Amino acid sequence: MLRFWLSLAMILFFLSGGVWAALPAATSQPIVIGDSFTMQSAIMGGPREINIWVPPGYAESEQAYPVLYVIDGGLQQDFQHISGLAQLATINFNYAELIVVGIGTQNRLMELTFAPQDSRYTRNPPDSGGAAKFRQHIAEEVVPFIERHYRTGNRSALVGESLAGLFTTETFLRTPALFTDYIAVSPSLWWDDKALSKQAPELLDRHDDTPRRLYLTMADEGGTMQKGLDMIVEALRVKAPENLDWTYIDRSQTETHASIYHGAVLDALSVLFGLPQPEHKGPDPWYLIEGGQPESDQ
Repeated sequence: MLRFWLSLAMILFFLSGGVWAALPAATSQPIVIGDSFTMQSAIMGGPREINIWVPPGYAESEQAYPVLYVIDGGLQQDFQHISGLAQLATINFNYAELIVVGIGTQNRLMELTFAPQDSRYTRNPPDSGGAAKFRQHIAEEVVPFIERHYRTGNRSALVGESLAGLFTTETFLRTPALFTDYIAVSPSLWWDDKALSKQAPELLDRHDDTPRRLYLTMADEGGTMQKGLDMIVEALRVKAPENLDWTYIDRSQTETHASIYHGAVLDALSVLFGLPQPEHKGPDPWYLIEGGQPESDQ
């Protein structure tokens, strides 16, 4: 029996060697999609992760590009799939080419929330309430770094989902001049018993008439999360500055908190940075016509 198994093993070994020998040789090389920087932040008191993707033609062109700043933009967070959406624009030309800047977070609850007043949301020691400091880091360190080292245009957008969506919404309401465009996906407006939503009318009253764009959307979360967004939408209907172009898309029937982000940002980029699409002129090609036949070469 032992001789049988040894013989079988030898046969399989030679057969597999023969198969592999027939395959073509192949070499590999890493796929590089951008540059990752470690920024020593005086404001945050330590190293911070910044990831950057530029369009393929960036080096050869003299063009200035809009910039999309992604909160939770670490390599193990949302940078790679959002930069993939920017890469898509270089293929289908549905929206403008963008520079993507991923801003990594380390302690999301601390960095993306404002200090709560409701006792149900407070801890001792505090584990939240650092959004203003994180926003200062973006405004005084990240944005100047990008504008110093890259060809940036006159439009910049901030995007975030969940707690990062809360941060994006708060940034729009409190410091609207920091960016020209804002995309908040399923923002966690439940935070501090909808405190930001309650302040929205007053905060909108302070906005000037500088042209800006805002894109809001929510999945099926419901509860205080949906209620918080409903309150902001109502405030926008009453208080929106004349030159604010805002959009709200209800995805409560089609998406969950886990599924909404990627597709919503694809839609938001088309809405905020969309390009005119060429009109189709002339008859359809034969293969699009039921029963169609190719034209004769003669």
